[in-house]
Amino acid sequence: MKSIYDLTIDELKEYFIKIGQPKYRATQVFEHLHKGTLVHDIPNIPKELREQIAADFCAYFPKIVTTETGSDGTVKHLLELVDGERIECVVLSQDYGKTVCVSTQVGCRMRCAFCASGRDGFVRNLSAGEILSQVILAKPSRVVLMGSGEPLDNFDNVMKFIELTTIGARNISLSTVGLVDKIRQFADLKTGVNLCISLHAPNDNIRQSLIPMAKKWSIKELIESARYFFEKTGRRVIFEYSLINGINCSPENARELSNLVRGFPTHVNLINLNSTGTDFKAPPREVGLKFMDVLIKSGTSCTMRKSRGSDILAACGQLKLHTH
Repeated sequence: MKSIYDLTIDELKEYFIKIGQPKYRATQVFEHLHKGTLVHDIPNIPKELREQIAADFCAYFPKIVTTETGSDGTVKHLLELVDGERIECVVLSQDYGKTVCVSTQVGCRMRCAFCASGRDGFVRNLSAGEILSQVILAKPSRVVLMGSGEPLDNFDNVMKFIELTTIGARNISLSTVGLVDKIRQFADLKTGVNLCISLHAPNDNIRQSLIPMAKKWSIKELIESARYFFEKTGRRVIFEYSLINGINCSPENARELSNLVRGFPTHVNLINLNSTGTDFKAPPREVGLKFMDVLIKSGTSCTMRKSRGSDILAACGQLKLHTH
């Protein structure tokens, strides 16, 4: 049965017209669902109509199984979906409002060597409504598609989520490990959403040792797709780069990276690797600062991201599949 949360306002209008109801009901229902009102509690529509909606569609909203709060105020929710599968989403409070980091899949098939999300494999894609439910729950001002799963591996549902959400496109960031064909397809849609690419290496040898999927497309092909995205959308591309001690954070690696991302508007977001139970470790602080200094002196725009929520395993790369 199709979820009521998967429906756009136009699809809701078609439904209400089909059952002999005025199409303004669609706006009433859509707005209340996006405020977090459950179907049976929607005001201003007859009880019989609420019951019919609940009979015609799955009206299940994910249940909060547990909530953890980190020492820095980061909140992580473990949510149970309609089929009993579980996902995590993270809410970050900042001066300008709340940001929610949402999952797009149960598990992940990318299996990046330093990330916990794909360690137990892939179970299924989330529907557009299941992605949306995390936003409805958090009531944020910004959304990052950076939780468990590869968003572009769930392309159609993620694109529909972007259509569904009432958060403005410029306040949404999508992070991909680098599915080159899907980046180009995403660029052609001109959604207005920000593109972040999990690069994590300045050359193919290092990248392929960390990211199995990187064997399919070279770094050159990936950078060309990023350039294509900028040319199509006019929006700069963010490259995410986790610093891993002894692997990818030498001054020479920094010079390679700088040469790689120049030539069109880009920004490098450096991340000190978060612990995920592997042998990979973050470098000493001075190594990371030296890496950033080389980038800056080479003319590369970059910042060092402050890690949030690591004490509750809510930081980048730490979200994981919960089997039961």
